[in-house]
Amino acid sequence: MISRSPSSSHLLSVLGALCVLCVSSFCLLLPTRAQNLDKPVTNIDEEVTAFAYAPNGNVVFSVRRMFKTKKYDLQRDDIWLLESGGKRKRLLEGQKFSHEDKLFTYQVESFTWSPNAHVIAVQLFTTTMDPDAGAREDAPALLLLEDSGRELHPNGKDSLVMQAQNPLWFRDNQTLVYLTNEDTPRDLYAMQYLNISSGPAGKAFEGRTFEGASRISGSNAAIGVERSRTFDGPPRLQRLDLLSQDDKEVATLDGYAGGILVSPGGTRVAYFLDKEVLEIRDLTAPVRIARMRIGLGVLQWSADESRLYLKRTLEKKSADLVSFQVPELRAYPAHSEIPVLEPEPRMLLHGLTIREYSLSPDGRFLGVVLPGKRNLQIFSF
Repeated sequence: MISRSPSSSHLLSVLGALCVLCVSSFCLLLPTRAQNLDKPVTNIDEEVTAFAYAPNGNVVFSVRRMFKTKKYDLQRDDIWLLESGGKRKRLLEGQKFSHEDKLFTYQVESFTWSPNAHVIAVQLFTTTMDPDAGAREDAPALLLLEDSGRELHPNGKDSLVMQAQNPLWFRDNQTLVYLTNEDTPRDLYAMQYLNISSGPAGKAFEGRTFEGASRISGSNAAIGVERSRTFDGPPRLQRLDLLSQDDKEVATLDGYAGGILVSPGGTRVAYFLDKEVLEIRDLTAPVRIARMRIGLGVLQWSADESRLYLKRTLEKKSADLVSFQVPELRAYPAHSEIPVLEPEPRMLLHGLTIREYSLSPDGRFLGVVLPGKRNLQIFSF
């Protein structure tokens, strides 16, 4: 008979308990999270061209619709609302939508909700044609819809605001500033005011041009990247008070390649310096920054600002979806070399290729549009 000392017997018991605890924790945490991303909680079996979450959790989405005239095949996307309870309703039937009695086609590119989640600024890529003259004109445009489906007409009879893009809402849910490159050099934009009831209300920051801008949630302000019309000098990061047209320089940038995005709490901003490097800057202490080599793509912050999500290609192309931990931001002396981190990406959806994605405002759901048929799937996250 072999006996164990009390001390060794106790040690074996403790080790056994720890092993059970570790295995149990592993089983609870890893498979559960993976399982949530294996089966969607909602599947919209349509050819979805764009979608966006509202602040209240509703989802607006567009569905590709083609129809024929005697000579032309036209596209005019339908627009639908998916309420958080699961009910769907059509807000706009594209085939019945018209523009100035012209031969007209459009595709929905994106949606921007008003802060109160009742008005949607719909970004369109439009084409108008004059069959007799053989002329064709492509242009961005904004369409304003209430969540009831009522079209708003800020320009009077016509419901479209032409040459308008990237709307930045005010807190009053009635006013916005949009970007336009109608009279600016390529890749630069001017700003214009628009009231959804009374129409265009003049220029904002007249005479100045920007490469991009992102609204600070809960405010009438935005962070913009200003650049001169001749591209002299470096890009400058500016805090813009859209109501008073006051501004304050945040930083001079080493470069800018797009993707500017303010965090949900308005304390940080991320943007690409070039096609490889992302810079994150603390808006409360702009000397505190971090740089990561992650490659150019479409960004979104997590709700708690601890992670960044990235579709690793631009806009409407398909690629995998990954996330990165937001690193600690540090202050560096002027003109010093700033290290570029090379974080390991965390692959989502088992490496599934997606066309578009978005996280719900509360961070509980992930919506993706798949390539091919382009159906919209929503996963518990």
